[in-house]
Amino acid sequence: MPPVLETKALHKNFGGLTATNNVTFALAAGARHALIGPNGAGKTTFVNLLSGVLTPTSGTIYLDGTDVTRWPAHKRAGAGLARTFQINQLFADFTPLETIVLAMSQAKGIASRWLRPVGTDTSVVNAAADLLQRLMLADVMHLRVGSLPYGKQRLLEIAIAVASEPKVLLLDEPAAGVPESEREQILDVVAALPGEMALVLIEHDMDLVFRFARSLTVLVLGGVLVEGSPSEIVNDPRVRQVYLGELHVEGFSRPHTGAALG
Repeated sequence: MPPVLETKALHKNFGGLTATNNVTFALAAGARHALIGPNGAGKTTFVNLLSGVLTPTSGTIYLDGTDVTRWPAHKRAGAGLARTFQINQLFADFTPLETIVLAMSQAKGIASRWLRPVGTDTSVVNAAADLLQRLMLADVMHLRVGSLPYGKQRLLEIAIAVASEPKVLLLDEPAAGVPESEREQILDVVAALPGEMALVLIEHDMDLVFRFARSLTVLVLGGVLVEGSPSEIVNDPRVRQVYLGELHVEGFSRPHTGAALG
């Protein structure tokens, strides 16, 4: 089957700085893929290019076989590409139920109907409540978002992205800032997402990465260093060199990061 998401020779320059360097990437339907690399490797820039937040300097992006390189973010979202962000962008005064009803209404093109009191369109409300149940948010669905623990807010962000039933979901550090005691729940929710939905995870927590991913891409200085299975990645000497801060790896160079792999 053709890739559901693909890039060819993708470049992004900011003045004289190359943030994404000749990245060719293919994601299969239903993939569980992680994107890793030291700080400054270009992971978030790459995801911003995929989602339409940034426009590439050169190269091509395909979504389900269609060239979406110049499409804005909202058009890509409508075609089945959703994402979360490192910093949450939630409405603090809404409840999770109101938030998901609005997200589903927007996805269905009936957002103006949401301006009526919640409960008017029972089919959307019921679908929203079901999604919140599946994503472990049923117990807080009627509370103000601003009052929720941070881990629950991160789960709500995932729920918003899933509400549009995307073909591809980009998860940009979903566990960032979440207390250790709440991270397990995030992993459980991600693991339970529909099998046909392709997932790309950016995450610094290597325990989470290696429990989630069936395949990985390692970025260094904006370029692809290596791709492979978790066992191939963890045993690749080039990857270990990069994470341990050694200077010259297959034409890449990296200052010491102090990070550890695995």
